[in-house]
Amino acid sequence: MKKKKIKIETPQDKLKYEIAQELGLMDKINEVGWGGLTAKETGRIGGIMTVRTRNNAKNKQN
Repeated sequence: MKKKKIKIETPQDKLKYEIAQELGLMDKINEVGWGGLTAKETGRIGGIMTVRTRNNAKNKQN
């Protein structure tokens, strides 16, 4: 199987990969790609991204 080169282009991409790493999903992503994740896994990543993005915006305002 071909290993895909990981492309981190935007701050959101960086955050997405960071959260996936924290959740222990990087092995699965490297094997089957982002499309191989379940809806529950992608929802978890998206939810955590939303919370962190909101918290960062709040911290910048203060």
